[in-house]
Amino acid sequence: MADEKDFYKILGVERTASADEIKKAYKKLAIKYHPDRNPGNKEAEEKFKQAAEAYDVLRDPDKRARYDQFGAEGVGGAGGFGGFGAGGMDLNDIFRQFGDIFGGGSFGGFSGFGGFGGNNGPQTRQYKGGDMRMKVKLSLEEIATGVTKKFKVRKDVKCAACGGTGCEKGTQPETCSTCHGQGYVMRTRRSILGMMQSQEVCPDCHGEGTVIKKKCSHCHGEGITAGEEIVEINIPAGVAEGMVLNVQGKGHAGKHNGVPGDIQVIIEELPHSDFLRDENDLVYNLLLTVPQAALGDTVEVPTLTGKARIKIEPGTQPGTALRLRGKGLPAVQGYGYGQGDIVVNISVYIPEQLDKKEKEHFEALKDHDHLQPNPSVKDKIFRAFRNYFNR
Repeated sequence: MADEKDFYKILGVERTASADEIKKAYKKLAIKYHPDRNPGNKEAEEKFKQAAEAYDVLRDPDKRARYDQFGAEGVGGAGGFGGFGAGGMDLNDIFRQFGDIFGGGSFGGFSGFGGFGGNNGPQTRQYKGGDMRMKVKLSLEEIATGVTKKFKVRKDVKCAACGGTGCEKGTQPETCSTCHGQGYVMRTRRSILGMMQSQEVCPDCHGEGTVIKKKCSHCHGEGITAGEEIVEINIPAGVAEGMVLNVQGKGHAGKHNGVPGDIQVIIEELPHSDFLRDENDLVYNLLLTVPQAALGDTVEVPTLTGKARIKIEPGTQPGTALRLRGKGLPAVQGYGYGQGDIVVNISVYIPEQLDKKEKEHFEALKDHDHLQPNPSVKDKIFRAFRNYFNR
């Protein structure tokens, strides 16, 4: 059994454990990994299923004997829980099969899976509409300030004829006679452990607690129809490429006036003519002439809201980075490190063509001492160059 699950190890008991010890171990694990205690935790859900699978085998003397002798193959394969594999195990089946251990379907004070647990009155099902996904393209200017976008979307909407009830005009849903509006029914079964009571979704109203006798002719009793709606989406400042915003209640309408679904908005960032984005910073490449770099100057550079003037010191070298503090992008909804900067990267334009007079000027200057590369400046530029590739 080296390559298959060890049911004793899963329950944390010895191979000589008594039936009572196995039952206690399973109850402890079932409470620990119950889905109500671990909402959305897939690992806990899997351990919950494994514990149920192990208990199903080890609680039965015949199954346990076959398992001890032949391994999992002796009880119907590696996933032989109740005739179906653990990978496809339905949690409601687990609750129904072992509900007697916890007093009729309630696990240590936790409700059953899927919203039909406990005995505290009606717990009817409410349908939830489907979710939608859409892409939104934003400019850096829109990202800097946040923006409200309006879209016309095709989706399921509440039926106008019946107001979403699914009933023909002038009628209303009626209380289900099978479950009396509870949304669930109690079933009693005989098992190897005796009579077992479990709670199940009502087969007639499917958990709603009501039934529709006269269905709306427009939506055929669904309460929803295909339609269009103008959706307004508020996008906060500072979002980035690939982010997904969840807009609650703007997706497909739910059947029978249920809960609307959501819209997942995927952010796409449009290229900008002046800037490259580096997290919250914006990088601008400023191209200086040789005289500007050598003599210094005051120049204008763009920002997302206009222009800014910066001073170029004499002898400014290519690769120098100047910062305009707080002129970049904000952190999205307060996350991150505040407002970014505009980083002005200095480049120097070397003339590609020179006339005769310009050539004479450069020829006269090329041997001057102050025009020769400074070793310390050369080393500084090379360090910056290496750091760029080692980020």
